[in-house]
Amino acid sequence: IPGSAMARLGVLILLPLLFDSVFSISFFLPVRTRKCLKEEIHKDVLVTGEYEISEQPNTKTNLKITDSSGHILYSKEDATKGKFAFTTEDYDMFEVCFESKSQMGTGRVPDQLINLDMKHGVEAKNYEEIAKVEKLKPLEVELRRLEDLSESIVNDFAYMKKREEEMRDTNESTNTRVLYFSIFSMCCLIGLATWQVFYLRRFFKAKKLIE
Repeated sequence: IPGSAMARLGVLILLPLLFDSVFSISFFLPVRTRKCLKEEIHKDVLVTGEYEISEQPNTKTNLKITDSSGHILYSKEDATKGKFAFTTEDYDMFEVCFESKSQMGTGRVPDQLINLDMKHGVEAKNYEEIAKVEKLKPLEVELRRLEDLSESIVNDFAYMKKREEEMRDTNESTNTRVLYFSIFSMCCLIGLATWQVFYLRRFFKAKKLIE
C-alpha cells in the first residue's frame, strides 16, 4: 500500500474516535424547571462549549457547570448566548444545568429552546490559532492534531488498563474476604454443634436418661 494511502487509512481509522469528544444537543426547557446533563471527562482535559437559549418575555435562564464536589466551573445568570471553557483537574462527573425562572404562570410562557455544543480533548483545541501563533504549515498543523489525538488515545488506553487493574484487585480482595468469612462461619457452626452435643449430653445425664 502506498504511503499516501496508508496515511488516509490511518486518518479514517482515527476519525470515529473523535465522535466521543463532541457533544451536541437541543431540547426544550419548560418554565420554572431545571434540567441537567452529565458527562464523565478525564483529568487535564480542555473542555469548551457554546450555548444559545431562545428568549422569552419575563423569563430568565441560569446556566451552571459543576463537578461532583459542587465546585462551580462556570456560571451565568440570565444566559442567552455565549461560550465557556475550563480544564478538568481530575477524572470526574461534570454536570451542566439550565434553570428557568419566571414570575408568570407556567401556562402562559412557552418552553425555551436550548442548543448546547460541547467539545473536549483534541476537538476543543483551536488549531487555527495555534498555527498562527507558531507559524505552522497546514501539513504541520494536521500532524500536530494527529499527535495530540494519538496521545489522547494512549492516555485512554492507559486509564482503561488502570481501571481494569483496580477492578481485578477489588475482585481478588472481595474473594479473599468471602473465603475468610466462609471459614469463620464454618468454624462457628462446628463450635455451635459441638456445644449443643455436650449440652444435650449433660441434660440427659441430669434427667438420668442416659449414663
